Amino acid sequence: MMHKTQPRLLDLRSLKELKNMEAMKVPGDQAEPRDTYRIAYIIHFLLGAGNLLPWNALITAVDYFGYLYPAHHVEKVFSVAYMSSSVLVLFVMMGWGSWREKMSLRLRMNLGFSMFVVSLMVTPLIDWAWCNAGSRGISSGTYGVTVAFVVICGLADGLIGGSLIGSAGKLPKQYMQAVFAGTASSGVLVSTLRIITKASLPQTPQGLRTSAHFYFIVSTMILLGCTLCCNLLYKLPVMQQHYRIFQNDPLTSRPKFWDVARKLWRPIFGIFMIYTVTLSIFPGFIAENLESKILQDWYPILLIAVYNFSDLLGKSSTAMFVLKSIKKATWGCTARTFVLSTLCCLPPWTQVAKN
Repeated sequence: MMHKTQPRLLDLRSLKELKNMEAMKVPGDQAEPRDTYRIAYIIHFLLGAGNLLPWNALITAVDYFGYLYPAHHVEKVFSVAYMSSSVLVLFVMMGWGSWREKMSLRLRMNLGFSMFVVSLMVTPLIDWAWCNAGSRGISSGTYGVTVAFVVICGLADGLIGGSLIGSAGKLPKQYMQAVFAGTASSGVLVSTLRIITKASLPQTPQGLRTSAHFYFIVSTMILLGCTLCCNLLYKLPVMQQHYRIFQNDPLTSRPKFWDVARKLWRPIFGIFMIYTVTLSIFPGFIAENLESKILQDWYPILLIAVYNFSDLLGKSSTAMFVLKSIKKATWGCTARTFVLSTLCCLPPWTQVAKN
């Protein structure tokens, strides 16, 4: 009987620890500030969308980059360049707290979005300059410049992602849900925008370039809007009340990284498995140069769109239902690995052709 109840007790302890951490966000007997008209929630949603919009914009334009650089594995190079630089910044922010404290949250967010805007506009500017110069192709030097700005884009992602999630973690839980739902909505927005721009212009090299340029310009305008929202967020009365509560918090000691990791190892492992499987399929699966005789160059775009819509559905559902058991949620994340093994075992007649 003891063996049956022990896992249940451990699961309840983990859940109780998370509730205690949630209660610490509003110390004392102070009432939680009210978000009138849910403006702070909406802004966190938009900032979450802006955080992943450049990554989704670069990957969704796979047909355009494939046309510009046909001799290079664009998806693979972009993925490694973007993710590695983003993870590097996150490690720096977690390991060197003094560096993080020297830059205010507002400064980090503005700097990150500025890097996003510059990086996203480099590709169409290079293409325009090269076409106006009368050159027929794109040189390897311009490809190197594009990859370099993808790295800068990844650095900005780590800067904004680490700052935004860290800030939302101090707030009530609905703001963290808004951030992650926003990251999923960026994929849907970008996929819809790419489909519209691609379908509205002729399927010619010039039409492909024009649609991609318009697509990057609109994405940049959205990022500029996110920058304005970022500066508006700190002026909202509800956010100022939250900041005053943090300043009056009597808890001056900060928990150590490894202490937190030991208590939350199950959610950490679950998140690790989610991103491992996700990045193996998207863009890993698409990076294998798969093609369809029926859908042609629409095939990768539609694959990405299906993934993004499913991602938004899953992340938005947590606003209505959250699995209570952390252990069950972790096992559910681990079960995603069977998707990869299933894909590897598919019979030959189900596989699409490769270049």
